[in-house]
Amino acid sequence: MQNYFAFFNLPQQFDLDLKVLDAAWHTVQKEVHPDRFVDASDSEKRASLQWASMANDAYQVLRNPIRRAIHLCELGGYPFNDESAPAVPSDFVFEQIQWREHLDNARIDRDLEALEKMSIDLRERIAGQMQLIRQKLDDHDFAVGMQEIRKMMFLQKFGDEISFAFDRLDREEME
Repeated sequence: MQNYFAFFNLPQQFDLDLKVLDAAWHTVQKEVHPDRFVDASDSEKRASLQWASMANDAYQVLRNPIRRAIHLCELGGYPFNDESAPAVPSDFVFEQIQWREHLDNARIDRDLEALEKMSIDLRERIAGQMQLIRQKLDDHDFAVGMQEIRKMMFLQKFGDEISFAFDRLDREEME
């Protein structure tokens, strides 16, 4: 597995200075961009394209906090798609069911206040969850970190569902 932190010569940690990442990406792109290899041999052109592609992939992964967290776990020996990876705890699954019921009720009741409260509560939960992920990864507790990442992914998806519910209510009011 390619270490994207090493690729850009960055510290292998969750917190990254995105300006430093941007600068590192630009530096690599200046060196390997295919436009610099117009008169090169076919093999040099292919290599340039591969390096530029890898730089773009690495940049996209490190720029996104969740993808960066997953990459750190994978570098720590915990592949994200590993079937033996620990599932989220049952209490979180129960919590998901409750949230979905509240969302369904707010949709049915067209309760804008309930949606707003859910949205505020969720933003606070996401902030706390991100801090927990940061702590677990800084402690190199990748097994628990992976569980917390999976929880965050649900929270983000649930946030999208709340946004869709707001949009739907807005559309219905306009009709």
